[in-house]
Amino acid sequence: MGGIARSKNNGLADQIAHIESEDTRDYGKNIAYFAERGFDMIVTSGIGLQDETLLSADLYPDSIFVGINQPQADSPPNFISITFSEDQMGFMAGSLAAKLTKTGVVAGLCETAGIDSMWRYCEGFRAGAAFTDATTKVLIEYREGGHREQLFVDESWGYENAGKLIFRGADVVFAAGGVTGQGALRAAAEAEVYAIGTERDQAAALGVAGSSVVTSFLGQTSFEVQEMMRFLQGGQLPAAQIGQIRFVPLSQNFPEILGFELEALRIMLLDSRIITNVPFNPP
Repeated sequence: MGGIARSKNNGLADQIAHIESEDTRDYGKNIAYFAERGFDMIVTSGIGLQDETLLSADLYPDSIFVGINQPQADSPPNFISITFSEDQMGFMAGSLAAKLTKTGVVAGLCETAGIDSMWRYCEGFRAGAAFTDATTKVLIEYREGGHREQLFVDESWGYENAGKLIFRGADVVFAAGGVTGQGALRAAAEAEVYAIGTERDQAAALGVAGSSVVTSFLGQTSFEVQEMMRFLQGGQLPAAQIGQIRFVPLSQNFPEILGFELEALRIMLLDSRIITNVPFNPP
């Protein structure tokens, strides 16, 4: 919402509105609300909204749909994908986890590896931990074999499996995959072990249930949305974009040097001085 609000302040938009969907069943209805009222650009965020966004793009060709974290090679001409390098965000999380762990065991939990972006998150985490400290034991768990209807909303799976990995010694938990990932972060908070989020500022999103979230790695959505609106205002329809990543500042409970090191790592990943070596697609 920040990028859209700033776009109005900067004169890039005349009218803005926002809906936070409380239930996955509301996705289509909420998108249609804006399309039927003639909004020129409709932004949806998260891979869980991808199917409904693509369907809506077909149904409402007069609106431009921007899908944040919704990679799509074959899409309607009025759909623009903005993605961020999941492997780099996972890599930064893994590097931080290797520095925070006292047991030498860290864990990553992601939605099914059948979704490439989820695979890149957790394999990036594995690579980042090994890059920083090769002695760190990395436990990775993907949600496999579950119902498709539970994609990104299987909170109980995230919670239960994070608990199992914590029992095996993990004292830092990284999680990705919407509500599924949030279940793992909740388990980390209850066990009082460090957690690292992604996709959004999970500490802010979860409140007390995210009390152990040290930071979250996410895309610079605000900047990218404003850039997209500048393109559209100029009559251009850009191709899919890969945006820059950022992280939520660590609290004062952590040494300041950790934040400096994370920023240095972010920059080195950005200009390819460090490569994650995680393929774009699973082998």
